[in-house]
Amino acid sequence: MQKSKWHPYEAIYPGQHTVVGTLRVAQGVLSPRLHNRRDIFVYLPPSYGYSEQHYPVLYMHDGQNLFDNGLSFAGEWRVDETMERLAYARGLEAIIVGIPNMGQQRMDEYSPFHHPGYGGGRGDDYLEFVTHTLKPLIDQDFRTLPDKAHTGIMGSSMGGLISLYAFFHCPDVFGFAGVMSPSLWFANYAVLNVVKTAVFNPGRLYLDAGTREYGDANHETNKPRADSRRYYASVRRLKRILVNKGYRPQRDLLHIEEKWAAHNEAAWERRLPLAIEFFLRPADPQHEASLGRPD
Repeated sequence: MQKSKWHPYEAIYPGQHTVVGTLRVAQGVLSPRLHNRRDIFVYLPPSYGYSEQHYPVLYMHDGQNLFDNGLSFAGEWRVDETMERLAYARGLEAIIVGIPNMGQQRMDEYSPFHHPGYGGGRGDDYLEFVTHTLKPLIDQDFRTLPDKAHTGIMGSSMGGLISLYAFFHCPDVFGFAGVMSPSLWFANYAVLNVVKTAVFNPGRLYLDAGTREYGDANHETNKPRADSRRYYASVRRLKRILVNKGYRPQRDLLHIEEKWAAHNEAAWERRLPLAIEFFLRPADPQHEASLGRPD
């Protein structure tokens, strides 16, 4: 197993930043199968420093967009601010692992399917890095609850696609998944067939979309936007597939459709607390019904 030294965020990224709470960084963590290295960010809950508690872990993609506006591509998700607020107001705490994308390799890593125009096809290798390299490292170095029920994965757009795939491809690892504004269109909606044919994975799925998102053009490209109705229609189609598989709305499956929301970090920041609460709250249908307004 790799050994990594965890540094305070401000020691590795000096100067002005927007990070709150405790954020640690391991530099240059190697993926043997992908043959690349990336820094890994770990947010620790407020009680971590003075308790012996063990915590759920949520692995999140596009790690450079999660905590620090100065490091982000198009604004941060304010994950640290959200987690601090939920800890103090609701007593909900978790370790968040931010996995930065690799720039031009992002689409390759975030899809197990190949698209002739956009690439893809290395999603299984990326998940092998998360499950076989990164997760053992996190469980070794931090006080985690390493079992499936307390391990989740989450992302948006292509990150939503790979999170959905990971939930069904790695059912022994992930017990919850956040699928925000997923790029279901990638490789001709191949992921929908994966979901249809996969073995049922007991757990919780958070799924969302905005009504001003778009379909066959990802926000990282310069292609014209498709009809937004076609985009959230595909997300509703995914919801129907999940319900037919046995995921119970508001209990196992929380679906949020945000009116007027676009495909950007600001929208995902707004909806993030709904997902975190859904993941971390004890099973309580009445409480889950109050988290949002699923369609």
